[in-house]
Amino acid sequence: MAAILLFLLPAISVVNGYSGPSYKRLFDVMRYRRNGGAPIDITQATLQAWRDACRHEGGGRVRIPPGRYRIDSVRFIGPCRGPMEFLIEGTLIAPTDPSKFFTDTWIGFRYIDDLTVNGRGVLDGKGAAAWPYNDCWRNPNCRFLPVTLRFDFVTNSRVRNLSSFNSKNAHIYIFACHNLNISRIALIAPGNSPNTDGIHIGSSTKIQISHANIHTGDDCVSMVAGSQDIDIFDVVCGPGHGISIGSLGRTHETEYVTGVHVNNCTFIGADNGLRIKTWAPSLYSLASDIRFENIIMKNTANPIIIDQQYCPSGNCKVQGMLSSEVQIKDVTFRNIKGTSNTKVAVNMQCSPSLPCKNIHLIDIDLSYRGRGGRTTSSCSHVTGSSWGKQKPNGCI
Repeated sequence: MAAILLFLLPAISVVNGYSGPSYKRLFDVMRYRRNGGAPIDITQATLQAWRDACRHEGGGRVRIPPGRYRIDSVRFIGPCRGPMEFLIEGTLIAPTDPSKFFTDTWIGFRYIDDLTVNGRGVLDGKGAAAWPYNDCWRNPNCRFLPVTLRFDFVTNSRVRNLSSFNSKNAHIYIFACHNLNISRIALIAPGNSPNTDGIHIGSSTKIQISHANIHTGDDCVSMVAGSQDIDIFDVVCGPGHGISIGSLGRTHETEYVTGVHVNNCTFIGADNGLRIKTWAPSLYSLASDIRFENIIMKNTANPIIIDQQYCPSGNCKVQGMLSSEVQIKDVTFRNIKGTSNTKVAVNMQCSPSLPCKNIHLIDIDLSYRGRGGRTTSSCSHVTGSSWGKQKPNGCI
């Protein structure tokens, strides 16, 4: 882990010192600890430091200094009496006791306005101890493992200069948040680790993700129902399942996905590149106003894919209606270039009942790395246009 961190941090976190607001009071977790041992358990000390800082008039700064610390599942809850900073300078170590695995959160923040999580610290999720307990792929009643860093109902806030390793579940989960900026982070887990999404977004608006290295066993970034005004740029993805919108249409039919812009990103050895996926059958929903621009693919499977027959369990046909009722429209793929390790580099399989419309392919240049000739494209139930360079030949 140390070697990986030393390799990544120069690219993502060697920046000028943080120059955030000056708070009236610093609440150092070490002043609250009551136990020894190595590494030190700071669960209760951190909760108490947060409570005191949150109650402090004008806001406060909670500091975890350099060192290695154990911490159990914690939730830091507002509202607070001013801006808050949570400064992680050390390494936080998640529980490895199976009795503590089955909760939705390891470190969570709820109902807070103007929060900064910062500090160039490391979150060690100890996921390898928990991944054997993940049977959700075959058990519909499975018990979920904890997300490393979770934000619920957090507004006007920032997450900067952190590294997360080996999460038990997703590294970062964002729900019902507004105006959240995530930058200069590294999210790392093995390519075969289950459900270790980098960043998962739902029911949230105005989310910005930038300058990130995300190498995981699931989606690098996933956006589900209610994700609106999402800006993603300067992200390196792979291994992982790409940057995905969806799956959509299973629930939340009135929460649309709109205003997604993915720009200047690189995919290296990812299982997918740019993906939109919807359930079939599904409830009605909408995905629109989506732009993927200036993307580099390096040995990436399925660089451009729309899948409106998404059904990972394989038993959807028994449910009757097969068509997705999610409308996908106004989607642009511009300046997408590099290499694909699948021959079908552009694959758009849309719904026969609600075809994709206004889909635009502009300057696509994707070469096939394997044997058997050039890349190809496959489109079904799609309307739109293509111009500029088209490699493979456009199928719209």
